[in-house]
Amino acid sequence: MLDHGVTFDEYTVGSAYRTLGRTVSETDIVTFVNLCGFTEPLFMDMEYVARESVFGRRVAPGALTFALAEGLIMQTGLIHSTGMAYLGSDIRVLAPVLAGDTIHVEIEVTDKRETKKPDRGIVSYRHRVLNQRGEIVLEAEVQRMIRRSPHAPRAG
Repeated sequence: MLDHGVTFDEYTVGSAYRTLGRTVSETDIVTFVNLCGFTEPLFMDMEYVARESVFGRRVAPGALTFALAEGLIMQTGLIHSTGMAYLGSDIRVLAPVLAGDTIHVEIEVTDKRETKKPDRGIVSYRHRVLNQRGEIVLEAEVQRMIRRSPHAPRAG
């Protein structure tokens, strides 16, 4: 884990990072679906899962997978005290995450651009969430507003 966040000026397009892993538990899924109102039988009813689901185990909603991935990214320290705003993302859920799966995130810086404000810039990332078998379960293109170093010269 980094002891301080990466500033806009320190990012380089093509830089890559990897998070630690996290095992998704039954409790994680049940807590999330109850908290957020995802009261779909696929997430709540194990008899339904046994009879109707192709997965055979409790499935995590894609929104939970994304949220857990964001938490893993926060734990790296990449955006501690430098992340100013989450500006949006294009998210693609590619495979299910099931109770007992372990996920981690591979992060690649894909773009960075100046803003009109001298204290910040926009950084674009590609997040690939992989399970314990190395299968990509979620991909996201994410944009964040990131603080500049107070001593960095501005381009142009």
